[in-house]
Amino acid sequence: MQLARVLGTVVATVKTDSLEGRKLLVIQPLDGALNNNGQPMVAIDSVGAGKGEVVFWCRGREASFPFLPADVPSDCTIVGIVDSVFLEKQGTMKDQ
Repeated sequence: MQLARVLGTVVATVKTDSLEGRKLLVIQPLDGALNNNGQPMVAIDSVGAGKGEVVFWCRGREASFPFLPADVPSDCTIVGIVDSVFLEKQGTMKDQ
């Protein structure tokens, strides 16, 4: 799993039936210090995340697991909302 910040939403009026009713969000991957790391991507939300929140997400086959037994075509899914990050090396705590 990796960290990301939710940048906004995606609206798709035409999509596969298994995505009906599912929220699509644009996320910006982050490194451990919460700095941008890579290009933004679209993820399916499984936890009710919103714009500006730090989330953790997964990729690959496991990205469809939160929706079982439904067969949802996802390779990027938000699976949790982060409350805070503790950076042991620096001894600081960042609240979200």
